[in-house]
Amino acid sequence: MKTLCFIPLIFLAACSTAPRLTLRPQSPPPAADNATVRYPEVVRAYHVGRYADPNDDLVMHEQHVVYRVEENTRWDLHPANIGSTAFSAPRDAAFSPTPVNDEVLAQVNAQRLATVQIMLEARTLSSALAQFQAALQQTRTNLQETAVLRASVIQMKRRLDALETAQKQEPPPVISTATNETSDSLSP
Repeated sequence: MKTLCFIPLIFLAACSTAPRLTLRPQSPPPAADNATVRYPEVVRAYHVGRYADPNDDLVMHEQHVVYRVEENTRWDLHPANIGSTAFSAPRDAAFSPTPVNDEVLAQVNAQRLATVQIMLEARTLSSALAQFQAALQQTRTNLQETAVLRASVIQMKRRLDALETAQKQEPPPVISTATNETSDSLSP
């Protein structure tokens, strides 16, 4: 029982002590990979065939490779994720493959199907447009022929009217009963 009376004294002593602030130096951050601090530059190789120099006609370049810096290096201003390591996926989307899962594949397939349907509709529309243009050209030809025929009919009507008016103005021809025979007094 004597030990039981010491237990409250131990608890009381534990509560009465002031907490001490201990300062520990932080460990230095792990050696940062350059890829987590800066984006790498993008260099593309272009294969150039034989060509004449545009600045000097006397110079010809042989087939060679030209390297072009498409995008310079730049700082990665996005803070690193606390839970991720320095060697996780690269930050720039150009360097990471697209995520492939069932949802993405379904969406890609739906887009392909829609594209095929649109292409079929475009072909149908273009063939219908070609038929319409042919019909329109035939209609234009028919319209021109109709205009020529109308002009011809109008001209014929004018000529017919002129002939009818000329016929009304002329006196009727005199029909003579005389013959072309000579009169002979000796004839019986």
